[in-house]
Amino acid sequence: MSWTQIIKKSTIFLFGCAAVILIYLLILSRDLPSIEQLENYDPNLVTRIYSSDGKVLHELFLEKRVFVSLKDIPEYMQDAVIASEDRRFRSHWGISLRDVFRAIVINTLSMSYTQGFSSLTQQLARNLYDTIGFKKTITRKLKEIITAIQIERTYTKDEILEMYLNSVHFGHGTYGVQAAAKRYFGKEAKELTLDESAILVGVLPAPARYTPVRYPDRSIRRRDTVLRLMLDQKVITPAMYSEARAMTLETVLNEQSLGKAPYFTEYVRRILEKEDESLGINIYRDGLKIYTTVDSRLQDIAERAIMQSTNKNQSALNKRLFNDEEEFETLGYLSIFPEDTVKMMLEGKAELYKDLRTQLLVQSAFVAIDSKTGAILAMVGGRPDYTDQFNRAIQAKRQPGSVFKPMVYATAIENGYTVTEQLQNQPVVLNVQNANGEWVKWKPRNYDGKTGGLTTMREGLRRSLNLISVRMVQKGLAPAPQVKKTAQRMGISTDIRAVDAIALGTSEVYLLEMVGAYAIFSNKGVHNEPFAITRIEDRFGSVLKEYRPIKNEVLSSETAYMMTNLMQTVMDRGTGGSSRWKYHFYHPAAGKTGTTQGWTDAWFVGFSPFITAGVWTGVDDARVSLGKGQDGSKAALPVWARFMRDAHDTLGYKRMGFERPESIIEMKICSISKLVPTEFCPVESTLEVFIDNTQPTQTCKIHRGY
Repeated sequence: MSWTQIIKKSTIFLFGCAAVILIYLLILSRDLPSIEQLENYDPNLVTRIYSSDGKVLHELFLEKRVFVSLKDIPEYMQDAVIASEDRRFRSHWGISLRDVFRAIVINTLSMSYTQGFSSLTQQLARNLYDTIGFKKTITRKLKEIITAIQIERTYTKDEILEMYLNSVHFGHGTYGVQAAAKRYFGKEAKELTLDESAILVGVLPAPARYTPVRYPDRSIRRRDTVLRLMLDQKVITPAMYSEARAMTLETVLNEQSLGKAPYFTEYVRRILEKEDESLGINIYRDGLKIYTTVDSRLQDIAERAIMQSTNKNQSALNKRLFNDEEEFETLGYLSIFPEDTVKMMLEGKAELYKDLRTQLLVQSAFVAIDSKTGAILAMVGGRPDYTDQFNRAIQAKRQPGSVFKPMVYATAIENGYTVTEQLQNQPVVLNVQNANGEWVKWKPRNYDGKTGGLTTMREGLRRSLNLISVRMVQKGLAPAPQVKKTAQRMGISTDIRAVDAIALGTSEVYLLEMVGAYAIFSNKGVHNEPFAITRIEDRFGSVLKEYRPIKNEVLSSETAYMMTNLMQTVMDRGTGGSSRWKYHFYHPAAGKTGTTQGWTDAWFVGFSPFITAGVWTGVDDARVSLGKGQDGSKAALPVWARFMRDAHDTLGYKRMGFERPESIIEMKICSISKLVPTEFCPVESTLEVFIDNTQPTQTCKIHRGY
């Protein structure tokens, strides 16, 4: 062939090859990101849950990723990434031809795929877009190159570096330098040191292989390699290199934190899952900001108070079990587990086996809400040292015992009875259903086993006399069906059985609902549904939804005040008195203890004008007793008193009394007859409060002179 023919055919061949390659590239590019997708970078971001005082409580994510701008990423980190991953990043246009030719030569000579040539931009393309894939194939490389070139045409070098540092995988489910800094070092990205930056960059080639959490020696070697590359490229000095190499891995966190208030944040997460569809959001990828009602300072106070009392209550349970060999053997599965091992665990020297926690571990739950709004200020759903998935504050249904009595008394007051109404403190017989559903006779007793004569409602609640409460139900002052309706109006959603035993709190309730009910007394008869979230914002700060208190007047302000006044007597001179003389909480407050039969549940719920809080203590298995004498005043009240004392001090609340309605009057009555006193009545005539027009009008008939 002539040279003309050779050139002609060669040209046609080359054009044919170019056409084939062009068609192939067009086919490859069909499933690659468009220019619009490249310009609208939208990564999965972490949703953060914030406390009312601005602290991050928890994070929700599929890929843990928190976006930060390049200016908040230390230059150490930026230089380390460029030095290690792509030293010619600032000069190439998406791919480094020098690295490509080197890789081709090495791979051809070795007849294998041992040398890669991915630029930092190519890695970014692979990380951002699923359509590229991760398989080591020529097709993937071509897709990668095409997308990298498009990225370089769309973004500046700083923008590319920013996206890379916010998208690359650092292991343990973390994506981006901010999430990695939090996971490995418990700090913000901007606080990273040279040594820590090199550790993170060293992880990038193979996070599972070089993680400092599991493989510290490998991590150190990789860190030193990164530091050497930075030194060779003169982005650090020899002195900086030597200092960073001398650092150890002491700052690396081995365990990932559960975050603050884990029971509360799980409660919030469940609420958010119900909002997904209505708001058109995805809580695991949209980078939302969830602002909640919990105050992190009060949450810390609650958890400390819980642990302090729980340890003491656990010691009491241990002592009882260790002295009862038969019960201990049954509950501790001593036929399976060694007795000495179980004892050591119960004493806190080792973690208790999961199989034994339901029956051997003293648990506790706590809720505090704003008395005026219903905002949840603190929530503990179980022991902070044994966090699990069961939130006892909102999921555990337990008998409230005497904590339920204020609903009986409130019903009687609504029916027109006064706090001076007197009933016989004498034995009664109740018809109750046993575990088999059979009706049997039951003779309730007062907690101390004593009886007496005529006793006022005020005295009955102060001393928590069961016989007085039962007589109120039986005599019609507070009929069981009416008490049930009162409880339902006050926010109790569980099945309250309208039988005589309702007076003793035998129907199970949730702690959160009981705390919400008690806040009604402080809030002049208005029920605020307890709420946990104040607002939801998207990643750009736009408010998607705001939450406000849901109010409903369920009691008259007069009834609410009378009940508050009654329960102030409990606090100042009754079963709640130790909160004053022992725990030094002196703010005006009202509350009630509760203890169930056999000491299986211990309660205390009470309130000030500012905060309403409640505590439950017991064992998850309701058949296991806390031990004789472990009643509400001993096992539960200390948590409440310590919390209320420290919470009021922390928030700077001044001592303020409960506001009294104008229709409430004060008058002196005879301390014996409870009627209008004469000049011959005892000097210690009592000052009592009444709803106007219910006060006694008759004069004392006992003291009429000589």
